[in-house]
Amino acid sequence: MQFVVKNYLLIIAFLDRLAPIVPLLLLRLLLAWEFGEAGYQKLTGENWFAHVEFPFPFSIIPTAVNWQMATWFELLGAAALALGLATRFFAISLIILTIVAIAAVHWPSEWDTLGQLLRGYRIIDEGADGFGNYKLPVIFLAMLVPLVFSGAEKSSLDAWISKLICNGK
Repeated sequence: MQFVVKNYLLIIAFLDRLAPIVPLLLLRLLLAWEFGEAGYQKLTGENWFAHVEFPFPFSIIPTAVNWQMATWFELLGAAALALGLATRFFAISLIILTIVAIAAVHWPSEWDTLGQLLRGYRIIDEGADGFGNYKLPVIFLAMLVPLVFSGAEKSSLDAWISKLICNGK
C-alpha cells in the first residue's frame, strides 16, 4: 500500500509542475484552431452577413465592415492565442465577438418559455427551425474565461516578454 501511495504522490507532484503549462496551452491551441478555422472560412468564403441583424452598436456598422472585423479578429485572435501573445486582450476580444455572434446568429429567433430557449442549446449546422444553436459558442465563452483571468501562463510569448521586461533585458 505504501508503494501505491508513494507513486500516487509522485504522479501528483509531476502533474502539479505541469499545471501552469499544459492545461492553458491546450485550451489556447484548441481555441486557436476553432477561431482560426472560422476566420479562414470567412476569408475564403462569401459574405453571408447581409441578412444578419446585429445588436447595437454593430447594427450601425455596414455589414461588409462587420464581416471584415469578424474575419480578422478570428484570424489574428487565433494566431495570438496559439503564440500566447496579448492573450488577455484577444480572449476579451473573442468573448465580445462570440457574444455578438450568439445574439446575431445563434440565439433563438423567438422564445416564450425557458423550455423553448433551452431547445437552442444544441450544436447543429443551421438553426433554420427558429430554436437557435448557441451551445458551441457558450462552450467557447467558458473556455475563454480562464484565459482572461490567468493569461497564457508559462508557455507563451506573454510570459517570455514579461520575463525580459522584469529582468531588464
